[in-house]
Amino acid sequence: MSLLAQSVRQALRHTAQRSTLSGALRALSLGPTLQQQNKPAPATIDVSAIAKEHQRECQTICERINQQVARAEQGRLFAVVHLCGKQFKITPGDIILVEGYWPPTIGDEISLDKVLLAGARDFTLIGRPILEPGLVTVKATIIEKTLTHTKTHFKKKRRKQYMRINFQRSPNTMIRINSIELTRPVDGGGEPDAEPSKRLF
Repeated sequence: MSLLAQSVRQALRHTAQRSTLSGALRALSLGPTLQQQNKPAPATIDVSAIAKEHQRECQTICERINQQVARAEQGRLFAVVHLCGKQFKITPGDIILVEGYWPPTIGDEISLDKVLLAGARDFTLIGRPILEPGLVTVKATIIEKTLTHTKTHFKKKRRKQYMRINFQRSPNTMIRINSIELTRPVDGGGEPDAEPSKRLF
């Protein structure tokens, strides 16, 4: 009998502790009524004012870039061009290597028109995916067309009297970047060149 009474007392103690803990937690937590009372009233958002402010900010940035380019204070320009399925980060005077067959011959002056990104010390123009035609001109010259070093492909099957040795050399083209220039204002006010470039690379 005493064993049964002790177990009942312990059970009652546990339930009392649980109820006080849950009451304490309830008192500490914010009820839904308090949350609704403290919530601010929804304010109306003026989308047209935000759009005008954004447009004004973009205009001031474009004006600053145009002034910097007009005074020739932008420093050394860089660009990222898409060429033969690869992207190259270039600056004037760089030499890049294009792997695989490519039609231009030595001495050809070409214009790289697929410019993904161009920039200087204080600004960067990012294309979606490429910049507008005529905004940035990148001039380059083909300086060398060579072959790679000899690669050896060796095949052998054991105990079959089978052995093959093949040699491979693939063509390479070296290009020197002559100049990178911003040809017209950034904001798009100027008209693109009337005569587009003859070849796109």
